[in-house]
Amino acid sequence: MLKMYQETPVVASEPEGGSRFCLRGNQVYFISLGCPRNLVDTEVMLGILLKAGYQVANDMPESDYIIINTCGFLEASRDEALSVIDEAMDERKEGAKVIVTGCMVQTHSDQIKEHHPNVDYFLGSGDVEGILKAVEAEEQGFQITSTRSYLEAGEVPRQISTPHHYAYLKIAEGCRKRCAYCIIPNIKGPLKSKPVERILKELKLLLDQGVKEIILIAQDLGDWGKDLGFRKSDGLVHLLKELLQDERDFWLRLLYVYPDEINDDLIELIRTDGRICRYLDMPIQHVNNDILKSMRRATSKEDIIRVITNLRERIPDFTIRTSLIVGYPGETQEQFEELSQFIQEYPLDNVGIFQFSPEEGSHAATLSDQISDKVKGKRHRRLAGLQLKKVEKLNQKLVGRTLRVVVEGYHPESDLLMRGRHQGQCPEVDGQVIINDGSLVTAFGEFYDVEITGVAGYDLLGRVVG
Repeated sequence: MLKMYQETPVVASEPEGGSRFCLRGNQVYFISLGCPRNLVDTEVMLGILLKAGYQVANDMPESDYIIINTCGFLEASRDEALSVIDEAMDERKEGAKVIVTGCMVQTHSDQIKEHHPNVDYFLGSGDVEGILKAVEAEEQGFQITSTRSYLEAGEVPRQISTPHHYAYLKIAEGCRKRCAYCIIPNIKGPLKSKPVERILKELKLLLDQGVKEIILIAQDLGDWGKDLGFRKSDGLVHLLKELLQDERDFWLRLLYVYPDEINDDLIELIRTDGRICRYLDMPIQHVNNDILKSMRRATSKEDIIRVITNLRERIPDFTIRTSLIVGYPGETQEQFEELSQFIQEYPLDNVGIFQFSPEEGSHAATLSDQISDKVKGKRHRRLAGLQLKKVEKLNQKLVGRTLRVVVEGYHPESDLLMRGRHQGQCPEVDGQVIINDGSLVTAFGEFYDVEITGVAGYDLLGRVVG
């Protein structure tokens, strides 16, 4: 069993290939925390173990090996990881091994050892291919090398754990930016782009398996190729053109592209090929220029407005997702009001709102004028309330229209309802289309035309018409 961050259990099927006899029990149970890049690493570890003859356990107490892939980005994510490890220690059967991997191991293994000295094995975030060694180790141990990030090669097995119709394709790891609040470069190291030939090979493999939606992921897609000789975001445009040489019908979704990497060539490519989702996750974090400068961001408020306006004008119905930080050190009430006014004047379809976390090792943690948790919470609630009202108005404009939707399955609350997503809805993080008439649906994971009939907060209501 693989349990993802959003508490969504997925059973992975065993791939074809060789096997080897396991002397102990061979039931494995994975828990993947954090971002989709972590999930891809988890899928590689799962693939390695399945190929070696291990099998997937349905429940944690049944498993012989519990593997937890941690996130170490924020204090909250580290607290969650410690809680999950605690749960695994309590629920494991006698003799079962607990193996902890990932970003928190890379940067805070001492903290894990202090709370859980009985963890059987630690595996660093760049040491994914050591999972078989970790599972078969007879004694407590660790493999935490200086390799902080991992990019799988085509020859290494990977077992997709997402629903069969979509999958993530990681094209780069690490980060070349130095945002003041972020410790990703410390955790994952410098930018490391995957060669285009390997990306094309992975795309073909995924499409051959019947995947309908390929989600490109990296810390910043716009940086892809800059370590390979490309300038600015020319690399991303080049890569997308190469991927689109495959003439099959699929969606290509981009997570994440920073505003300073969005140029006219990228916008034109999205506009002219309907297979690229009219959707960008474009982190802007704030709009006050003094705050942006303190954050060491490469854009100004004027730049952000120009990009949003350009996208909206050239590509009708374009969906923009972003992330915003409230309570950054020194943020005045006036600066917060500027941010609040911005999301009303320039409505964004989906917004993730985060309270500033002073992470050790980040420049922002050393700044004076830290904001109290009480003020952060108040600003978070205010911004979230304003955003919900804007989203409901934006969604109302879709009522009466017919959208192409991938129908994913039955709604968890009732088998009388189905659920799906249109191009402007990314799995796990955005709203969905709730289908109250799916009589024309013959298979899940396929595209259908859906007439939108209503709005339910962040979700849409609709019926399949063809």
